[in-house]
Amino acid sequence: MGKGDPNKPRGKMSSYAYFVQTCREEHKKKHPDTSVNFSDFSKKCSERWKSMSAKEKGKFEDLAKGDKARYEREMKTYIPPKGETKGKRKKDPNAPKRPPSAFFIFCSEHRPQIKSETPGLSIGDTAKKLGELWAEQTPKDKLPHEQKAAKLKEKYEKDVAAYRAKGKSDVGKKVPGRATGSKKKVEPHHHDDEEDEDEEDEEDEDDDDDDE
Repeated sequence: MGKGDPNKPRGKMSSYAYFVQTCREEHKKKHPDTSVNFSDFSKKCSERWKSMSAKEKGKFEDLAKGDKARYEREMKTYIPPKGETKGKRKKDPNAPKRPPSAFFIFCSEHRPQIKSETPGLSIGDTAKKLGELWAEQTPKDKLPHEQKAAKLKEKYEKDVAAYRAKGKSDVGKKVPGRATGSKKKVEPHHHDDEEDEDEEDEEDEDDDDDDE
């Protein structure tokens, strides 16, 4: 079942996962009072899986195929709850990425080694194994990873400050617009009208002289 929605179909299992499950059940029957050593158990399962023939693996592959069909069938009728993704803020792809912790740096360095030693190990089991290895490290062993994480964190904080400053400056910038004020149109001064008026005045004066 899904973590968020109890009605969500259970994820499909791989053939190797079915094999490991069978190994655990066998171990519990043989040694009911003995706790399982994860590291040794996973290593033995991986070695046993490698040595198995295609015919022996066949029944686990059939189980995986059947579970895959079950998962796909259930997912067709599954309706996720409304608003499941609502409220999630869209991340800015240009924003600085959070730096990894000392443990994550340790994991990135040791994960390839674990995968080469136990190629059939699931993601969850690999993470568990890495957690156990980290717990076994002394403070001196952890120091290089912690120093690297501190440097990355310092760089991240500087990048965030620069990113935020850039965001504020972009918001504060105003795009210069064109002047929208209309200029008052100046009508050209017509000299002809004034000359006509002067001529009319002169004609009026001539008429007055004639009357006298």
